[in-house]
Amino acid sequence: MVARVSTVAFEGIEARAVDVQVQVAPGLPAFAIVGLPDKAVSEARERVRSALIASGLALPARRITVNLAPADLPKEGSHYDLPIALGLMAAIGAIPPDALNGFTVLGELGLDGSIAPVAGVLPAAIGANAREEGLICPAACGTEAAWASPDIQIIAAKSLIQIANHFKGTQVLSRPQPKVHEPEATHLDLRDIKGQESAKRALEIARPADIIC
Repeated sequence: MVARVSTVAFEGIEARAVDVQVQVAPGLPAFAIVGLPDKAVSEARERVRSALIASGLALPARRITVNLAPADLPKEGSHYDLPIALGLMAAIGAIPPDALNGFTVLGELGLDGSIAPVAGVLPAAIGANAREEGLICPAACGTEAAWASPDIQIIAAKSLIQIANHFKGTQVLSRPQPKVHEPEATHLDLRDIKGQESAKRALEIARPADIIC
């Protein structure tokens, strides 16, 4: 069986559609990711494996192959973790096989099954809306994704378990609302700068009029 999940690859501010194909087949246990993945994508194997175990799901002792199509498009970043994990969950029956139809998925996984925020959620949401798809993303990015359209369906979750429960109907996640992130007040301190002792000493003894901005 091959489970398919939609995600994106970023080229500048453009989000190009990527088809994540997950196959669980008989054979010696292995976990391979193909389709021009970079180092962060290749390392997704260990994050996905640990996140699934932490969520109470064990990978079957079979040959797992993940293909990121189109294969000639470079894939960069950690946002492929979540689509790969959900594709595996669909392939082994942990979530309904058709649950991910019509969704674009992106998010980084923690070893405990949590879903960490990633960059590029708004372009991904805009692209998904243009393809008339919904979006599954980290909870911390939900308010950003909501700016794409008032009509786009958004599932913003904190963990794999929340997504599984949402599709089972035991924990329905409400759609996030657009929100402007207020900048946090930052207090700059020379103690936060590593090295550059001479430059820091010069700033400490300089008069304000001597500092050229």
